[in-house]
This record gives sequence, C-alpha cells and structure tokens, in this order.
Amino acid sequence: QVQLVESGVGLVQAGGSLRLSCAASGSIFSINAMGWYRQAPGKQSELVALISISGSTNYADSVQGRFAISRDNARNTVYLQMNSLKPEDTAVYYCNALWGQDDFESWGQGTQVTVSS
Repeated sequence: QVQLVESGVGLVQAGGSLRLSCAASGSIFSINAMGWYRQAPGKQSELVALISISGSTNYADSVQGRFAISRDNARNTVYLQMNSLKPEDTAVYYCNALWGQDDFESWGQGTQVTVSS
C-alpha cells in the first residue's frame, strides 16, 4: 500500500503563492502517477495537476500557467507550487497516488487552502 501525508500553509492573499507537499511512503516503487485534486464547497472534486512516472505533467485549464507540479524522487515527495492565487482557488486540496497494476488509489488527508481577496 501507499500512504500519503500532506503539508503546507493554507492561507494567503490573492496574488500570493503557496506550496503544498505530499510525502509518500510504503510501496512507493509501485506508484504510477501522483496528482492533486481540489474540492470547493458545493462543487465537484477537480483534478488540478498530475505527474506521471515518466515525469509528464497535466494541468486543469483553470490553473495552467499558474500552478506547477513537481517531484523529488530522493524524498518521495510531490509538490504543488501555486502562484498568482485567486479567491476561486479556495478549496480543500488532496494529494492522490495511483499505484499497482490495477491503479489502486491512495489519498492524503486534505489541506485547506484559503485565498482572501
């Protein structure tokens, strides 16, 4: 199994920056991809950014050019750098990992990100 622990400060003014971290443990060599999702009150969960085992990345249109996902293999950690934050980025952000032959899912505990106007 894969366990995920998120960290990062979650309160910032509009236009500011935040970085979230997600540390993986357990069967890390079985991880196929990692990503970040977010869910705002009253809205469906949204895939924000994804990084595959090959290093390729994908972003939601709403964050393209402002957010960057990266990984540090030595620390088994994935980061989400969020710049030019907007109030509409306010949500709970969840780290996600797909692992194993059947793409099992693991989730982090969630981090509240609040962007004030």
